Amino acid sequence: MAQETLPEQPAAADAAGTAGTAEADAARTARPAWSVRLRRGGRAGWPRILLAPAGGLILWLAFPSADLPPLALVGVALLTLALRGLPARTGAWLGFVGGVAFFVPVLEGVRPVGPDAWIALSLIEALYWAPMGAGIALVTRLPGWPVWTAALWVAQEAVRGRVPFGGFPWARLAFSQTASPFTPWAAVGGAPLVTFLTALVGALAAYAVVAAARARRGLRLHRAAARPLAVALAVSAAVVGGAFLIPTPTDGKPVTVAVIQGNVPRLGLDFLGQRRAVLDNHVRRTHELAARVRAGQLPRPELVVWPENASDLDPFAEPDAYAAIDGAVKDIGVPVLVGALVDTPDGQKVENRGIVWDPRAGPGDYYVKRHPVPFGEYLPFRSLLTKLITRFERIPRDFAKGTRSGVLRLGPTTIGDVICFEVAYDKEVRDVSAGSLLVVQTNNATYGRTSLPPQQIAMSRLRAVEHGRTILVAATSGISAVVAPDGRMIYRSREFVPDMHVAAVPARTSRTVADRLGAAPEWALVLLAAGAVAAAARATAGQDEGN
Repeated sequence: MAQETLPEQPAAADAAGTAGTAEADAARTARPAWSVRLRRGGRAGWPRILLAPAGGLILWLAFPSADLPPLALVGVALLTLALRGLPARTGAWLGFVGGVAFFVPVLEGVRPVGPDAWIALSLIEALYWAPMGAGIALVTRLPGWPVWTAALWVAQEAVRGRVPFGGFPWARLAFSQTASPFTPWAAVGGAPLVTFLTALVGALAAYAVVAAARARRGLRLHRAAARPLAVALAVSAAVVGGAFLIPTPTDGKPVTVAVIQGNVPRLGLDFLGQRRAVLDNHVRRTHELAARVRAGQLPRPELVVWPENASDLDPFAEPDAYAAIDGAVKDIGVPVLVGALVDTPDGQKVENRGIVWDPRAGPGDYYVKRHPVPFGEYLPFRSLLTKLITRFERIPRDFAKGTRSGVLRLGPTTIGDVICFEVAYDKEVRDVSAGSLLVVQTNNATYGRTSLPPQQIAMSRLRAVEHGRTILVAATSGISAVVAPDGRMIYRSREFVPDMHVAAVPARTSRTVADRLGAAPEWALVLLAAGAVAAAARATAGQDEGN
């Protein structure tokens, strides 16, 4: 009898298990669908949902003011792990989440314009990470996915730096690597190549994590993970080690230069109302420089650079402004690059100029800013926006767009001038790299003591290496700087103090590989990203049809 009852015991157990499963299914069915999705974290799952913003936040710390470049690799790795293998739509959503976590803190310098402008700009910029997130989710299903992932970072930045209204290329991955082993690569392929290699090493770190996670305990299975780990380490070592073989020469004909920081009367958007005080500050500082030169306290400069907006009074329409500038230039006795706002002939717009002011001939050649800031220096959809947002009444006239590059003769050498926001754009800086020195005239008073001025200095450091040029940064209220062709800081001012600096710097004429290649590396990487996404989408569609 006992033997007869043995077969019945599993059957009873199965019946009990079936009943338990039925009860569990009934309990799950009773829960609302949204509750189940919330508990599971949707298609992505909570671990990935948390990884995406963590990656964005850590990436932010790689940028000034925190300025911890190695964290860019960690941020890219975490974001890649969060996106790897997800459906494209889920990847787009998590990409946006990671973008919000990154752009909100990295763009906090916009806060003085208004919290609404800061948050709106951050959300708009984060939208560019949505298609990148979708693309990474797809291409990480392909062999060699760290390469395609890195190319997608370049593609995202290429679009973000051009669309719309000329784009907003601030906080590119390359701009976190202005004093790191990746920096010398800028001389080979510019900022896009630095972004690519930084993202590649970060994605390789994610690749190594995936390989290690797949390896179980035991010698045989550890060997299975050894190959991808070795590949990740070898490629990363080649990228970092190869940078030490790239020449970053600093030779050149020495030129003695002076940078003037006159300072502004006070912080805030309304400081421009005190236009004469700003001009007087720069005039006074230049007279002081001349006096110290005559006293033998400073060497005599061969050229002087004033910042953007050093004169908000049009010197061609305001005789007092003209006389003040001309008197200061005559006192120092060498050409001065004067940043001034000048009315267009019809009086309808304003030109943001860098004017070569000679002590004998007066004002001569000039450069007009080619990339005025949308919603800051000109208003798209002016008639509509001024009705909706009263703050835009502070921009009564649009700034005109310049039509030629800023290569100018200044004293004994040629300079390439870019104004403020333009230093973030590859083309604008590349166009003036024929100058023996590069100049960035800027006015950061509105954004003083935020992360934006140090971020702008970081961009200038990368541009110095990219083009092999000394860069002179003149800011109304700081940060002013002199950057050597290899990216070293020769001088850096404090903010909101009057300052000046005289230095002998190399004026160079040789071109870097990045100068010769121009935009070719960027477009090649964009095409690589597009091809990888197309291949991944086709493979995914084939799998769906097969199923």
